[in-house]
Amino acid sequence: MWRILRMAQSLACLYYHLIFSTKQRAAMIVPAVQPRLYDYIGGIIRNEGGRLLAAGGIQDHVHLLASFRPTSAVSDVLRDVKANSSKWLHETFPTMQSFGWQDGYAAFTVSHSNIEKVCDYILRQEEHHRRLTFQEEFVQFLERHGVEYDLEYIWR
Repeated sequence: MWRILRMAQSLACLYYHLIFSTKQRAAMIVPAVQPRLYDYIGGIIRNEGGRLLAAGGIQDHVHLLASFRPTSAVSDVLRDVKANSSKWLHETFPTMQSFGWQDGYAAFTVSHSNIEKVCDYILRQEEHHRRLTFQEEFVQFLERHGVEYDLEYIWR
């Protein structure tokens, strides 16, 4: 006779490497703004019940390593991150009224065993982009993860 076992609770360990760019990849995330922007994004993620483990990037894009509640959709969290951080930038830095994020994003899952490696990668963005453009890096990520894409539409 088979015995049916039921779990008393749902458990998850979900980490995401998130990548998104400024609108038209404009170089607007200047060094004076960058740490405050990352702190603000971390606060948005915390308010959603998640945790920001690492943030990095250069003037035209951002990399985040974050964990969310299992009930949170990545698209919903990123919508809130982008909308609220844009609004905050406009209000806090009057010279950034034209700032905006691109519509899309990339999200990749990260295993617990690779968290340190991904954090290191994110925190070394300045060094990394001395050798590679954002577009080259982004396409490499898509190819490495087997994501189908069309170059004609990816940068719109």
